This record gives sequence, C-alpha cells and structure tokens, in this order.
Amino acid sequence: MTRRLLERWLILLAAVLVWQVAAGAADDPFFPPPSAFLGRMDAFSGDIVPSLVRLAAGFVCGALVGVVLGVAIGRSAWAYDFLDPVLQFFRAVPPPTLVPVFLVLFSIGPRMQIASIVFSVLWPVLLNTADGARTVEPLQIETARVFRLTAAERLGYVILPATLPKLFAGLRLALSLALILMVFSELQPGAADGIGFRLQEATTRFDYETVWAAIVLLGLLGYLLNAALLAVERRVLGWKAPT
Repeated sequence: MTRRLLERWLILLAAVLVWQVAAGAADDPFFPPPSAFLGRMDAFSGDIVPSLVRLAAGFVCGALVGVVLGVAIGRSAWAYDFLDPVLQFFRAVPPPTLVPVFLVLFSIGPRMQIASIVFSVLWPVLLNTADGARTVEPLQIETARVFRLTAAERLGYVILPATLPKLFAGLRLALSLALILMVFSELQPGAADGIGFRLQEATTRFDYETVWAAIVLLGLLGYLLNAALLAVERRVLGWKAPT
C-alpha cells in the first residue's frame, strides 16, 4: 500500500514538473506555471470554511432525506413501481438548471446555495438506497420474522446493512455533484463569499493566476473529501470491498 501511494505521488510530481516546464516555455498568460499561482492560495483563506459549511449542510440534509425516502420506497414494491418514472425524471434534470428556480424560491444567499446542493445530493442517494433496499434477500427478512425481530430491528439489523454498499455508491456520486453545485451556486450574482465567488471575482479582473489557484484548490478539496468518504466506507463495510 505504501509503495503504491508513493508511486501515485511520484506520478503527480512528474505531472507538475512537466506542467511547470511546458508553461514556462510557452510563456502564455492564460496558462501560468504552478510556481506562479500556487502562492495565490492564500487569497481563499477566508472562503474555504464558508464553502465547506454550505457543502456539509447540503450534503448531510440531502443524504438523510435520500436514505429515509429510499428505504421507504425500496421496501414497497407498489411505491417503487409507481414513483420510479417520476424519480428518473428528476434525476435526469441537471441540478445547475434549477438554480434560477431556487433563486426565486429562497432568494439570494446561503439558503439558495444549500437548497441547490440538497437537490443534487438527494436523487443519487435516494435511487441507490431504494435499489439496495428492494434487493434485500427475502430469506433474510423471513429469518428476521421467525426470530420475532420488530420492524425497527429488521431495519437496523437486516435492511440497512444490506443496503449500505449501494448507499455508499450513491454518496460518492452525490459528493461530486455537491462540490459542483457548491461552486456553481457561489458564482451567481449576490454571493458574498466562497471559493466560487472568489473565482468569479478573479475572472472579471482577468487574474488568471488566481483562477488557476481556485481550480487546483477545488481539485484538492474534491480529492480529500472523496478520500475521507472512501475511508469511512472501508471502515463501515469491512466485510466487503467498496463498489
């Protein structure tokens, strides 16, 4: 594991060196070398925390609602068949297209930003949870009934553990969508802080070094958040490799 990790970091370092040499030779103001913009990371020191707070609030709320509705729909064959076309429709709607709707409903500010993140998180978590809940082995449910487990105990000891692999698959997809919507909502007029707000501000000033610093920062945040979620998944699903 340590050797593989070292190899990955060496590949990343090599890519950065190639970028540095190529950008330095091209001398193009639109594509500065890493040495020119990495020092601009401090421009986002006051924006990372507000962005992550909104991301966490939207992700947690969307995931909780998605899990509750997903289990309820997945365990009811009638509800799943009846609601599946509606759910597939809403899943197909790109979340950024609904940001203007959220602006009307919640006005400009953190509520609109969090609502757009919640919407992006809800559908992949709900659909994956419903799919996992409906595929629980009937024998497991019958065994639980034989042992006279209550509905709450069946949910906690049988249904949720069987649903977890697909639930985590939905959470990984939802996390990437949440990061996208976090930035997109902060690009809208009226935003006062956040990485997206600072990125928009730098773009209007043609400050491409800060723009590239924002892009790299978002890449690093996405990598770290995904790594943290994978660590939680491995911890929870120790009996099964991540899907």
